[in-house]
Amino acid sequence: MFVNAKGSMTKAAALALAMGLSACATTPNDPNAKAKQGAAAGAVLGAVAGAVIGYQGDHSGGALRGALIGAAAGGAMGAGVGHYMDLQQAEFERQLESERRAHQVEIERLKNENLKITMNSEVSFDFDSAAIKPAFRPTLDKVADILKRYPRTTIRIIGHTDNVGSAAYNQQLSLRRAQSVMDYLVARGVNPARVIAEGRGESEPRASNATEAGRQLNRRVEMLIIPDRDI
Repeated sequence: MFVNAKGSMTKAAALALAMGLSACATTPNDPNAKAKQGAAAGAVLGAVAGAVIGYQGDHSGGALRGALIGAAAGGAMGAGVGHYMDLQQAEFERQLESERRAHQVEIERLKNENLKITMNSEVSFDFDSAAIKPAFRPTLDKVADILKRYPRTTIRIIGHTDNVGSAAYNQQLSLRRAQSVMDYLVARGVNPARVIAEGRGESEPRASNATEAGRQLNRRVEMLIIPDRDI
C-alpha cells in the first residue's frame, strides 16, 4: 500500500510502526497497560489514515505530515477508551473485593476493552426464581453506583441456565433473570437507554452439565460493559 514518493510514504510507514512499538512498551502489572495498548493501536491506524490522506493532497511531504497528525489524534482516542475502562475496572475490583473472594462475582477484561462481570445465580436468585435475593442487593447497589459514575458505556445483561428442564423454559427463565437485574439497576438510577437484557438459556454453557459443579457454573448472569467508541 505504501508507495515511495520521495520516501515520504515509506517514512510514514516507518513512523506508524515506531509509534506503535513505543506505545506498546509496558511493564509487568502496569496499571495503564490497556491505555497504552489502545494508544498504540490508535496511533498506528491514525498514522496510516493520515499518511494516505496527506499523500493524496501532497506527494512530496504530505504523507509524513499526515502521519504525524493522524498518529497523534488516533493515539489520544485509543488511550481514552483504554484509560476509561482501566479506571472503571479498578473501581469494580475494589468495591466488589469481598464478593470476588467469596466466588460470588467474577470480573474480566476482554480483548475488545469490554468488561465482563459474571454473577453466580446461586447467590443472586433462588431456585426456579427470577426475584433477586435480598442478600445480593447490596452488591447490585455498588454495581449501579459505579455504572452511574461511568456513563459512557452500554450494558448488556445476559442470563444463562443449566440444561435441567426444557430448553424453552430455561430460555424464559434466563431472560427473566436478566430483566430483573436490568430493572434493579434502572431503579437505582442507571439510564435505561444504556441497558439491554438478553436470555441465552442453556445454549452457552461454561462447563459440562453432567455434574452439579458444572451446572452451578452454567447458572449465571453476565454483564457486558461496552465502552462508547468516541470517548
